[in-house]
Amino acid sequence: MRKFLIATHATFSAGAKSSLEMIIGSTENLFIIQAYVDGNKDIEEEVKTITGQLSDEDELIVFTDILGGSVTNQLLQQIIQPNVHVVSGFNLPLLIDIILGDAATPVAEVIEEAIINAKEQMVYVTKLINSERN
Repeated sequence: MRKFLIATHATFSAGAKSSLEMIIGSTENLFIIQAYVDGNKDIEEEVKTITGQLSDEDELIVFTDILGGSVTNQLLQQIIQPNVHVVSGFNLPLLIDIILGDAATPVAEVIEEAIINAKEQMVYVTKLINSERN
């Protein structure tokens, strides 16, 4: 079974989860970590609680906000296992693609395709509109 973790600085993960669930509905096996909220500087206990819920057959896909950021770095120190996949710099289209991805498709393939699709969603719309007007 695929499980998902959104881990970010402050309340970004809660906002991402809220937006995600508004668009696709309630999502099972979706965890969040809000680092540096209410004095929470060490996310080790939260990570242990989540990884404690993983079986050997489960896959955990972790989404973090900033590559090289403290949240990503803390997670990488604690969570690297063969069945854990970390994706940094996520956006909402990426979350949707991966969470709704075909469970029969290998996880690496789902992630790689979703990253390509998510990058295509980042568009400088004003420039696009102005170029179409000219």
